Amino acid sequence: MSAVTGLVGDVLVAAAGAIATLTAVVLYRVARGPTMQDRVIAVNVIGSNTVVIIALLAAAFGEPGFLDVALIYALLNFLMSIAISKFTVERGGII
Repeated sequence: MSAVTGLVGDVLVAAAGAIATLTAVVLYRVARGPTMQDRVIAVNVIGSNTVVIIALLAAAFGEPGFLDVALIYALLNFLMSIAISKFTVERGGII
């Protein structure tokens, strides 16, 4: 996989930066979410955004190994969401 050069590579890196900035905004919902559901969804959104950022950087820099990391991270993000949901239900919360 060759690196994307020129304007397309710059756009991919800029998109990754923009998504990283929006992910930082979602951290507010994790910290101040009024309900447990808000926090779980916010953490899931952060994980999903991280996968997208890694994939964009893989395309921009031509590193296919980054896609493997993104895939593993997506699986861990899914398992984390299931674990938090199960933990919340077992403690008497409703999700």
